[in-house]
Amino acid sequence: MAALDDIVRNFPDSAWDAAPCERAPTTSVEHLLEAGHVLCFPHLPFELTAAEQRFLTPSISDGHAKNISLRDDGSIRGASGSPHDQRELRDMIVRFSQQAQHLVDRLFPHYCGKLRAAKASYRPMQVEGRATSWRKDDTRLHVDAFPSNPVHGVRLLRVFTNLNPAGKPRQWRVGEPFPEFVQRFAPRLTPPLPGSAAALRALRITKSRRSAYDHYMLQLHDKMKADLGYQKAAPQRDVDFAPGTTWVVFSDQVLHAVMGGQYMMEQTFYLAPDKQLYPHTSPLKVLEDLMGKALLPAA
Repeated sequence: MAALDDIVRNFPDSAWDAAPCERAPTTSVEHLLEAGHVLCFPHLPFELTAAEQRFLTPSISDGHAKNISLRDDGSIRGASGSPHDQRELRDMIVRFSQQAQHLVDRLFPHYCGKLRAAKASYRPMQVEGRATSWRKDDTRLHVDAFPSNPVHGVRLLRVFTNLNPAGKPRQWRVGEPFPEFVQRFAPRLTPPLPGSAAALRALRITKSRRSAYDHYMLQLHDKMKADLGYQKAAPQRDVDFAPGTTWVVFSDQVLHAVMGGQYMMEQTFYLAPDKQLYPHTSPLKVLEDLMGKALLPAA
């Protein structure tokens, strides 16, 4: 597992190409990702066209969501502007999604045909000063887990790029390795109440039945964010991602907090844990080994 002092691994790539080349030499680094490293590419920018520079303003958001997201039907959600603006913004996000796909295909050949592209988004809002509840406060260390959308152990692989035109880094904190964190919080975990998953689904609070895995991951997410002593004193380090930097991470495994920055692209991919190079490193297997039982319903 990644030690805190070398959790971020830097690579020289300066092109997104799907096939290895002189400007894109890195490939077959699944083992680093699965060990809990953040793969960082300081010379891999997402280039905007001259016309797209006008989207580097928070006013392009409609104010109802922090992200402008690409929907499954190809439309975008969360944007303001004219129909022409929204078409060009959509095309920008689609282009980023395609380049992110090229990148992961090259970096992780073992995952080829196994990754499923999920949401791509543009994040024009400033992190600092954003009012939110403690559960949604991403300036607190956390692992990603979704209250309404159970993932049933599926991994969350994310590609980010900092677009900031004013030289401002995307400021993160990263925490201790996932297994050590789970050992620390395990005594606080409580099992789901009988029938609770069915009730949550019937009330449409969740989009599908919440598995025991999702239940425990949400507890870990919430208990970590609620523990201000842990937030202050836990093993952690600051990481700044300069403009023009792209980074790749399993956000359900790496403890992270977003402390500052503005203007970022993001693409999420889903990966079944049994499709990993080393499935035993997945949060699902770490939790199952700790508890000595299966956390997903039988197929």
